[in-house]
Amino acid sequence: MSGSGASGVFTALRTQLQEAATEFAGGPDALEGILLGLVDDVDRAVREPLEIFPVCHHSPASALAMARRLREKQPKVVYLELCEDMAPLLTELRNCRLPVAVQAFAGDVDGFPQEWAPLSVVAPITEASAEYQAIAYALDTPGVELVLVDRSSDHVFQWSDTASQDEVSAEADEEPKSEEAALHGEAVGVEIGDLRPRFAELEEHLLRHGKVRHWSEWWHQYVEVPLGDSDHDTYRQVMFLVGSLFRRLAPGDGDRVRVDEDRERYMWTRMREHMAATGTDPEDCLYVCGAFHAASRVEEFGVEGRSDSFTISPRTATTWQYGLIPSSHAAIEAQFGLVPGSVSIAATQWQKSLKRTRVQPYRLEGQAGARTSRAKKALPAAAPAVAAPATDRLSGFLRQPPVLDGLDEAELLGWSVDIVRAARRNGYLASTADAIAVFETSILLAGMRDRARPTPYDFQDAAVTCIEKDRVPGRRDVRRLVEIMMGGDRIGQVGYEALPPLARDVYDRLEPLGLKLRQRGVQRALLDMAGRPELEACSDVLWMLRRLMPTAAARPIMGERRLGERSIQESWDLALGTHQRALIELGYEGVSIEQVLEQRLRREAYGPRATTAGVLAAVEDSLLYLRSGRLADELGTHALKVLSAERTVDGAPEVLRRARALLAYYRTSRPELPAWIESFVRTGYAHYCTLLPTAFRDEDATVGQVAAMLGFLFSMESLALSLGCDRTQLELAVAQSHPEDPSKTALLWAAQVQLGTLSRAELRARCDALLDNPLVVPSYPRYLSGFVHALEPVPGLADVVVEAVSNAFGRLPDTVLLPWLPLLITTLRKGAGDLAPLLIREAGRVFPGRLPTLDSWVPPWRAPQADPFAGRRAEPEDQGRRGATLLPAHPATCDAVAELLGCTEGWTRPATAPASSSAALLTAHPAACDAVAQLLGCDGGWGAATGPSPSGAALVTHHPAASQSLEALLARA
Repeated sequence: MSGSGASGVFTALRTQLQEAATEFAGGPDALEGILLGLVDDVDRAVREPLEIFPVCHHSPASALAMARRLREKQPKVVYLELCEDMAPLLTELRNCRLPVAVQAFAGDVDGFPQEWAPLSVVAPITEASAEYQAIAYALDTPGVELVLVDRSSDHVFQWSDTASQDEVSAEADEEPKSEEAALHGEAVGVEIGDLRPRFAELEEHLLRHGKVRHWSEWWHQYVEVPLGDSDHDTYRQVMFLVGSLFRRLAPGDGDRVRVDEDRERYMWTRMREHMAATGTDPEDCLYVCGAFHAASRVEEFGVEGRSDSFTISPRTATTWQYGLIPSSHAAIEAQFGLVPGSVSIAATQWQKSLKRTRVQPYRLEGQAGARTSRAKKALPAAAPAVAAPATDRLSGFLRQPPVLDGLDEAELLGWSVDIVRAARRNGYLASTADAIAVFETSILLAGMRDRARPTPYDFQDAAVTCIEKDRVPGRRDVRRLVEIMMGGDRIGQVGYEALPPLARDVYDRLEPLGLKLRQRGVQRALLDMAGRPELEACSDVLWMLRRLMPTAAARPIMGERRLGERSIQESWDLALGTHQRALIELGYEGVSIEQVLEQRLRREAYGPRATTAGVLAAVEDSLLYLRSGRLADELGTHALKVLSAERTVDGAPEVLRRARALLAYYRTSRPELPAWIESFVRTGYAHYCTLLPTAFRDEDATVGQVAAMLGFLFSMESLALSLGCDRTQLELAVAQSHPEDPSKTALLWAAQVQLGTLSRAELRARCDALLDNPLVVPSYPRYLSGFVHALEPVPGLADVVVEAVSNAFGRLPDTVLLPWLPLLITTLRKGAGDLAPLLIREAGRVFPGRLPTLDSWVPPWRAPQADPFAGRRAEPEDQGRRGATLLPAHPATCDAVAELLGCTEGWTRPATAPASSSAALLTAHPAACDAVAQLLGCDGGWGAATGPSPSGAALVTHHPAASQSLEALLARA
């Protein structure tokens, strides 16, 4: 129904709509209310003293109408639908190349659920948008004030619910994005000028009757083109009508309607507050907002609306940071659900409209990528256009027939030739005949869709039909080629002056490389630190960027960084310009990359889900990239607490690997071990001893994890025992372990061999017993898997493992061996792939190197054992020699040994000594004497002995040099 305050401007239109509703619906009903309500919304918006300018997001028609209106009206205040806290960033747009996006970022949240972090809000801006025209006019025109009136970034998340955030995250995870489409990350977009049906049936109806495939094509054909040359009043009334239609036919989504109405209340409240504070006349203002919000029905609407019915809630304690990030046409399309290529086509349409209408757009002075305009900016002293009384332009627009734009054959022919040329470059077998076919098919499709002139969308369909045929030879299909030809995916760039301090610092520190790192694309950097030592600082920056940024931003080709090692030459593939958004977002976290890296390491180490392996990784990174012993000691101390709190062995392999690396680094780089790593070894020894029996029985603990525990215990045993640990604890833990899994059983046997409770002969006997038992043979590969994993804690068992595998292949028949051979290979490859090289090296050492010798080769474990001390035996007449002359001949040696052992009793001599007390041991076993002499480096051989020595020691008698060497060795001790 008509509102009480309705004017008579649209009386004729109301009458026509009422008659139409009565005729088609059979009487007044809801249809009449909807149709008349649309007119009331338009009438209310037109009569508002504060001029409302409705826009559509990135619409060339809206941008063209905005440029015209700004030059006519020249308002003193421009109210813009944009987050009010983003205002300080708009002046930095002149240092960027559009499109870019204004971003608000919060890494640490306070007042929101922690799982929402990080929070990000972006508002993309392109040159072909009404918002940019208003911003450029306000910033470059003296005396004009730009006021952002939309809700703040904090309120964007205050007014959103958990379910919507989860849906956004789920959609982002399900839909893979290209590199250009992901420039905005996972940010929440501010829908400036959003104008799209929220009623699915309505959109489907419009697309079907409009004979188009998607919404962007419908908007281009039925709104964009007709409004391109319309006057200001017609443009406003049509946009008000479209916004009211989509608003009244929207489904009953209570949350979204509530947010929309709160935004409208927020904006009108802010505008009234500003006008009351500054005394600005509404006639001198212009309110730029989306057409959906322009046709608002809230009580706060208008200059005379209610001011006491809405209270703006305070912001949370979350600290927001602001910056500009690069954007692209693809990123805008992906964020706002537009069809790919629509923003590029809109940019092309914008340039054509400027040439056709000769309207001079507004551009910021010094704007990167913008052509220099010869015309001067509008002067504030010029007389503004006098507002004419509102008239009904809507009726004429709705009754007029479709505009039949004549066919521009030259333009269409140029498109056809260009797409064939592009198709040839991308591997298509296109010819001149295809160009003619595309030309004719475009005209045919336009005629079938009631269009006299083919649109870019008609031409795209025709090109796909005539050129692509049955396959795509290259990485780009014809549809993508048309998008590139129509303008391509233009990607913006943030200028150096608009970058945060961290990004500028990175570019400055990488200046010695001599590369244009702000450009997009991959560049190769060669660093010769031996010839140019100043490049070491660049290398440090690159390694930190590799740790902090996406992998493709800084990728090392040659060179590596490990604990205690540094490369003298490096080669890098750098794409910092392509990943400028990630570099800018680093600037939100700190003022230098060192500070950001330290903060992230602390966050990873002290997080609620931190593990011992993760904390040790943070310790390693602090030493690799920051060379900070202070931070490493702090994080290492925290690793003790995390290790003590763990009750599982999931991270044991990683803990073992990193603990070994850190221990080796500290032993080679420092005179003594840090206190934290000694405590870590002592605590880890006791911790894993406690968990060992449980891990052997736990089905969830893998054999690799248990092997890593034993590897920690055995490899750190000497250090742990020197620090006060008790080996009995490990022996008791092994004795209490009773595994049921065959692989863990084999691992337990290996641990018992290492502890000495099981001999190698007994271990071989158990392996033979397994092969003799036909019930155990099918599970023998699992025993072998356990033996292979045992090479981690007990590498000395490599020969036993080779023997076990060889016996299986030698003893089992083919009927038994072949069925479980695939299982053996897959088990070893899956569970012990990193330990297989040790097994292969041992097998290469044992087995013969040539095939002919294999037939006569006897395995070492089957060969008879030779006596290593077998040698010349003493004659029977020499057996009577007793006594030794070593100690009496060299008493200083005995004194040194006694002093070393703490014996202070002195020499004790018997009353009577036998005449013949020769040393029967050395005489009976001369080979032992020879071995000691060879160990001490005495190659003189046996001397000539004449007669029995009274105190006869063979070593002293026949190896005097050996006696002297032993004396010198003990003296040094």
